[in-house]
Amino acid sequence: MKLKELLKNITVLAVKGSDDVEVTGVNIDSRRIKDGHLFVAMKGTQVDGHKFIPKAVELGAKAVLCEEMPEQTDENVTYVQVASTEDVVGEVATTFHGNPSTKLKLVGVTGTNGKTTIATLLYNMFSKMGHKCGLLSTVCNYIVDEAVPADHTTPDPIALNELLHRMVDAGCEYAFMECSSHAIAQKRIGGLTFAGGLFTNLTRDHLDYHKTFENYRNAKKAFFDGLPKTAFAITNADDKNGMIMVQNTKATVKTYSTRSMADFKARILECHFGGMYLEIDGREVGVQFIGKFNVSNLLAVYGAAVMLGKKPEDVLVVMSTLHSVNGRLEPIQSPEGYTAIVDYAHTPDALENVLNAIHEVLEGKGGEVITVCGAGGNRDKGKRPLMAQEAVKQSDKVIITSDNPRFEEPQDIINDMLAGLNAQQMKTVISIVDRKEAIRTACMLAKKGDVILVAGKGHEDYQEIKGVKHHFDDKEVLREIFGIDK
Repeated sequence: MKLKELLKNITVLAVKGSDDVEVTGVNIDSRRIKDGHLFVAMKGTQVDGHKFIPKAVELGAKAVLCEEMPEQTDENVTYVQVASTEDVVGEVATTFHGNPSTKLKLVGVTGTNGKTTIATLLYNMFSKMGHKCGLLSTVCNYIVDEAVPADHTTPDPIALNELLHRMVDAGCEYAFMECSSHAIAQKRIGGLTFAGGLFTNLTRDHLDYHKTFENYRNAKKAFFDGLPKTAFAITNADDKNGMIMVQNTKATVKTYSTRSMADFKARILECHFGGMYLEIDGREVGVQFIGKFNVSNLLAVYGAAVMLGKKPEDVLVVMSTLHSVNGRLEPIQSPEGYTAIVDYAHTPDALENVLNAIHEVLEGKGGEVITVCGAGGNRDKGKRPLMAQEAVKQSDKVIITSDNPRFEEPQDIINDMLAGLNAQQMKTVISIVDRKEAIRTACMLAKKGDVILVAGKGHEDYQEIKGVKHHFDDKEVLREIFGIDK
């Protein structure tokens, strides 16, 4: 593709060289540059891509997109200056890949909790309805049935458009995508055309990056602000930020709720560890999920499917066959008659939701709750004492342990968590740094009818210590302790 075609939708400040050159690829990583590529120099949070322009030219870049013209230039290379490479990279990437998001129906899901569950369930539902679908999620990306491992919740604009292009080539009619606040703030989804957007909820998360709750909220809201009037925006009316999200959107707004009047409404009729009976928009359906927050997630899925043109009764039939997402409220029964639940909950409110769901099922049946949890290293330290408080509030016994310490000392993170507890609360808490030992201890303490919650890692099968990922899987550890095969 000619460089001038790539630049047609963006504001260019200056061009040095010919815009008639042929571009064979676009990259923001200088290490991936090949002959004929366009290198986009990005000012990242850690490094400035402008430093790598000489390296990119050396590897064969024929054009460079930058914010500052380099002092030394190569006469065989075209340099294009723009005000912000971050603002335009999405547009350039989508143009290069033939605007793939316009050739399928792309639905984005944003919010603090529930993104992975909703995006994955939509992918599973539409696949079961006979459609070829793509999925872009924290856990894994899928192109129809092909798994493509994920590094970030939302890939960079280049990788993202490449994936969408591959989905179009594979015949996908729909793509369901998690949109993280980082990705929205860093314009990773710039240039994409969405058929719809969903908002789940908003609570404290990623404040290490966004600094304030308002910044975090505004990052999420920017996604809805950018939706076209042909799209739908489905928001959670039960969340106090739900209507703020959609107040400036051009899209068709729909609401869902488990508590008040809304376009899509549900209530729980019956609940046990194997699932729930729900009433959704006046129809009864049995689902293989537990917890009020999952009712919200399923409502969002239902609403999106209806807005994408599916009949409500067909949606509910397929919904009854769906299973929980890997590592989200996943029960494992012990031979001794107690239940272990593995969940990805790594924020105070996610922990609160999971423990609420456990208590909803245990109501009137007796049985104690033992929680094993930690907090990640090199992330928002403010949530560590809150995690411990939340665990203590709804558990009979708590074991504080290591999660992904990353580059911090595990004991320091545990101490930060324990600092949030008073002397009375400490009576129900022990700390064990070794996560396997912590899970083993919880199993030794558990009796018939009890529930052990192992929170924080969910689908992850590693522990990151001092920059090295070691194999560790909560579910594997539990099955080993229980003496059961998968």
